[in-house]
Amino acid sequence: MQTHSIIYSLFLIFVGCAITATLALWARQALIVGYIILGVLLGPWGLAWVDDTALLADIAEIGIMFLLFMLGLNLAPQKLLFLLKKTTIVTIITSISFSLFGVVVALAFGFSWLDTLIIGFSAMFSSTIIGLKLLPTTVLHHRHTGEVIISVLLLQDLIAIAVMLWLGAQSAESSTIGDAAMIVISLPAIIGVAWLGEKYLLLRLIRKFDRVQEFIFLLAIAWCLGIAQLAHAAGLSYEIGAFIAGITLATNPIALFIAESLKPVRDFFLVLFFFAIGANINLVTAIANWLPALILAAGLLVLKPIVFRFALDRVSESPKLAWETGWRLGQMSEFSLLIVFLALEHQLLSADAANVVQLATVLTFIGSSSWIVMRFPTPAALSDGLRRD
Repeated sequence: MQTHSIIYSLFLIFVGCAITATLALWARQALIVGYIILGVLLGPWGLAWVDDTALLADIAEIGIMFLLFMLGLNLAPQKLLFLLKKTTIVTIITSISFSLFGVVVALAFGFSWLDTLIIGFSAMFSSTIIGLKLLPTTVLHHRHTGEVIISVLLLQDLIAIAVMLWLGAQSAESSTIGDAAMIVISLPAIIGVAWLGEKYLLLRLIRKFDRVQEFIFLLAIAWCLGIAQLAHAAGLSYEIGAFIAGITLATNPIALFIAESLKPVRDFFLVLFFFAIGANINLVTAIANWLPALILAAGLLVLKPIVFRFALDRVSESPKLAWETGWRLGQMSEFSLLIVFLALEHQLLSADAANVVQLATVLTFIGSSSWIVMRFPTPAALSDGLRRD
């Protein structure tokens, strides 16, 4: 198979995404649907016009990092702690419920106990990208609905990181207890380093050169990627590091300028992320496992709004907020795909089980994003009455 240059691949991706995005809007679908379908068509299991999907997946991960960095920019630490306290019980109830459903589906189709466990883990989470990308800016930053969704997603992300560390420990010589201790030590250490760096280095540079917008833009990207790399080196994820980098700047007045400046960069990488998801789907093996994937996807699309409605009612949230939160978090997650990739890398998951999770995740992405665009306010809503910035 011939590997094309990255320039040619980007040409195919962005010209193709412009076309499929247009078709998606005409068909009353979310733009994300067009990106995923194009990945399936042009990827190595389709026409194979874009075959270096590993490189594209690495590039696309930067989009997730920028998304969480910008989220941190708009969330003060004191507010974050308050929200996490309130939604901890909600996240625990919902995560256990969705995991048990995944386990039941896997057992019904005769998967091994380890396959079943990993499928159950994969069903726990909702997509940070879809949850935040389809949330209007006014809701994300200034309304209680956005606050609840953010806090639930952050807790889910922490659980996902713990699951991935557990998977890595299954094939490593180090013990699970050792890995857990590493998290306990690394997380506060990274927070401390980021806080000191922001206070004694970053803020001084910003105050001195705040009139040079190009420098502030460059400094923000360097800060995001630097703390992300530091977190990765300490055994955490790039995404957690990027979020810590953002939240240390949240109380600075320049945070709003940085967030606005980085929006085009974030969107560029997120297009690549969703294309890479589609490109990694093996159509032949996916079709062979279509039934368990369809049942898992359909069940979660129905179950998640109901369970979130029940759980949020227990912490005295309004029925309207509870239902909207449930629908917006009604899909599986990019972390579901990352868990599968890690399990395959360590030979802990069968190919059939991996195909079930991958196909189910994409189906929930398509189903959930389409429903949100049709029924709730989003930046890309199909109705003028629902379209919000």
